[in-house]
Amino acid sequence: MAELIAVNGRITTLDPARPEVTALAVRDGRIVATGGEAACRAALGPGPTTIDLRGRRVIPGLNDSHTHLIRGGLSYNLELRWENEPSLADALRALRAQAERTPPPQWVRVVGGWSEFQFAERRMPTLEEINAAAPETPVFLLHLYARALLNRAALRALGITRETPDPPGGEIQRDRSGEPTGLLIARPSALILYSTLARGPRLAPEDQANSTRHYMREMNRLGITSVIDAGGGGQSYPDDYAVIRRLHEAGELTVRIAYNLFAQKPGDELSDYERWVAMTEPGAGDEWLRMNGAGENLVWSAADFENFLEPRPDLAPVMESELEAVVGLLAERRWPFRIHATYDESIGRFLDVFERVSGGAPLPARFIIDHAETIGPRNIERVQALGGGIAIQHRMAFQGEYFVDRYGREAAAETPPVARMLASGLPLGAGTDATRVASYDPWVALYWLTTGRTLGGLPLYGEEKVLGREAALRLWTEGSAWFSGEEAVKGTLVPGRHADLAVLSADYLSVPPEEIRHITSVLTMVRGRVVFADAEFSNLSPPLPPASPDWSPVAAGPSPAMRRPPVGAGHGCAFHGHQRAIAWNRPLPLADEVRHAFWGALGCSCFVF
Repeated sequence: MAELIAVNGRITTLDPARPEVTALAVRDGRIVATGGEAACRAALGPGPTTIDLRGRRVIPGLNDSHTHLIRGGLSYNLELRWENEPSLADALRALRAQAERTPPPQWVRVVGGWSEFQFAERRMPTLEEINAAAPETPVFLLHLYARALLNRAALRALGITRETPDPPGGEIQRDRSGEPTGLLIARPSALILYSTLARGPRLAPEDQANSTRHYMREMNRLGITSVIDAGGGGQSYPDDYAVIRRLHEAGELTVRIAYNLFAQKPGDELSDYERWVAMTEPGAGDEWLRMNGAGENLVWSAADFENFLEPRPDLAPVMESELEAVVGLLAERRWPFRIHATYDESIGRFLDVFERVSGGAPLPARFIIDHAETIGPRNIERVQALGGGIAIQHRMAFQGEYFVDRYGREAAAETPPVARMLASGLPLGAGTDATRVASYDPWVALYWLTTGRTLGGLPLYGEEKVLGREAALRLWTEGSAWFSGEEAVKGTLVPGRHADLAVLSADYLSVPPEEIRHITSVLTMVRGRVVFADAEFSNLSPPLPPASPDWSPVAAGPSPAMRRPPVGAGHGCAFHGHQRAIAWNRPLPLADEVRHAFWGALGCSCFVF
């Protein structure tokens, strides 16, 4: 499709001069004209490929400014996803079915993207339920940065016994006789969770490539055309980038990826970055795969994982000296960087370091504060003065109930203070931080931004603090482009920019709020090339090899429950037949609700709300 024209649409350009058009023209992967059909045809040669949009809403391709696609792609085909499961009963049925398909010594893994508050039962699964669903196949079920549930088969596979000591920063829960129950608790470090997950079997390299392709196709199905990969634990450079490089060389990428380099071993962070600045540089690569800078882990002593079931962690006194050495090197080499920062107290200490390195002037290259759930007004001003930006994610949609229970509703109303950040004028982009806490689904994030509600329906923010739909969309497109230095080439549908776009299953700008989170794309283009198509455009969908291995949850497809319409707002106790409606606009007794959800994980079999 060297030349393409799309007509008969409702195309949101995000161009203030021409915010909505009915047609656009594409040549060699770039937009050359927008407006009416006649004007767009006049900009092209004879006989361009024509796509009739059939009145559907079109938006610029979505750009996740903080995710973990490269690491997530390597294991996507291994993971059973509980996104959109309407009830715990349905989720457990999916777990049982996958356990029956999974051959030894493989595991069933449920790794992020769900909340117990999405379920009709409004509780966690119990260890007894997980053992009943999978008596012989190891199961690892990750819940936020807080805990993991392992069945008896997983304990055996990992060799966890009564003699196994608790690792630093984590707890192996034990029963009264001293035997491990299967619950791993992060207190406060998530290392116990991720190091345990890393001990499971991995896919073979060919299957990892297939898995990554299927994960990118899932991104495309949701309208994502670009991501910024923030690195991650267990994602060492350059070794763990071999699969994504191979797919790039074969022309098989369907998502643009800018990636950051993440220091892997405590105590060796500076030597990692000294080695990497000699190997590569920001911008190395091309428009499909390019190096973006350092982070989100600059030094391990700066990690302030949000785990709202536990008190805020105090960072070690050594953090400042370790961070200053790394940031000094990056500033000297003019490397952009990003840093994981949940709490205002941590952010203040980080900014003290940045100001010492820069002498109070703006840093010489882009820097990003990631997450920033509790950042205060003064630190927002300091980020702006140093020339930085903030990347926010919808993690509160998955754990807002826990935050309210620990810190109160007033504090939750500013987590993060998105409206205040926008008013300040500093660069602001949106993303997901998928896959190990929040879902990779951008429409859950857009629902959260525009309604202020958690996945379970809890209102966190007043009307004055939620965003309009176009403003939220800008954070996912034009706003996110700044974080990879590509704001001049993508994020809006205007002449001269990349022809990256999504044709939507429903009109994001007008559907009822609850329908936003169920939107998908029916046609996604990257560089003017169709990378996903569905519904009336399905004949345009490019081929994709079947998911491998053949027992993969991806090969099996979504569970029957996930194909049903979403559950309504009235549910009852799944065990004793209580029928009490949930009224999401009333104050919830969160202390009791959260306590019951937690104790449900320890074996309590009834949760009444």
